[in-house]
Amino acid sequence: MKIVFHERYFTSDYSMDPAASPGRLEGIMDRLKANKEYEIIEPKPASEEDILRVHTKRLLQYIKRDKFLFELASLAAGGSILAAQEGYNGNPTFAVIRPPGHHASTDSCWGFCFFNNISISLLKLYSMSKIKSAFILDFDLHTGDGNINILTNREDDFRVKILNPSSSGHVNYIKEVESYMNKLHDIDIFVASAGFDQGIDDWGNLLYPEDYHELGNLMKNYSEKLCKGRRYALLEGGYNHTVLPKNVDSFCQGFK
Repeated sequence: MKIVFHERYFTSDYSMDPAASPGRLEGIMDRLKANKEYEIIEPKPASEEDILRVHTKRLLQYIKRDKFLFELASLAAGGSILAAQEGYNGNPTFAVIRPPGHHASTDSCWGFCFFNNISISLLKLYSMSKIKSAFILDFDLHTGDGNINILTNREDDFRVKILNPSSSGHVNYIKEVESYMNKLHDIDIFVASAGFDQGIDDWGNLLYPEDYHELGNLMKNYSEKLCKGRRYALLEGGYNHTVLPKNVDSFCQGFK
């Protein structure tokens, strides 16, 4: 399994929000680097062409006003593209990136997000005629409205199904995900909008490390069933620095 990461993602002063807080990614990377099954690969920034495939010139110019923020947001988008390309090639990949992206829409952004990393990565594959459909499992506590706004009800022939589970108990949450996946068909790639703020010791107070392992395992099993195992995941939320590394690693262990 591959882990997309760049040392610049450790930078914590591009913004003043929980996703940008100091120390958020260090514990994750310490844990993942200790596992020799994981290969760390380094991304390059997304091009403006890749960004403009998803966002308006107005939003791009707005982010570019802050040179530092633009550098990191472009690098996060580039990390998502690399993860998507590796996932498409049959290498399960988790991208430890920031800023996150699932609240960024075509011409607006909020919720600690600036560019929509998932949309940029999927539409990159679509532009290369590699995929025509995708399934997104968005298990972040907060529904990725940007993913929905950009990737559903499109005028082209790219089709995306998105699940943000709503079950209140952790057992029913997993059952909801499996039931949804069991009905999927004609999917070219699986991607997780991987927010860990539903964790039992995080904001959502719902999912245990074992649940994240099962979510990863479901992504593995159903992607192998439907699309030759093509799958990747991008880090979104997750704010308890003490438990975040274990939850991420638990997901990766099921996902790999």
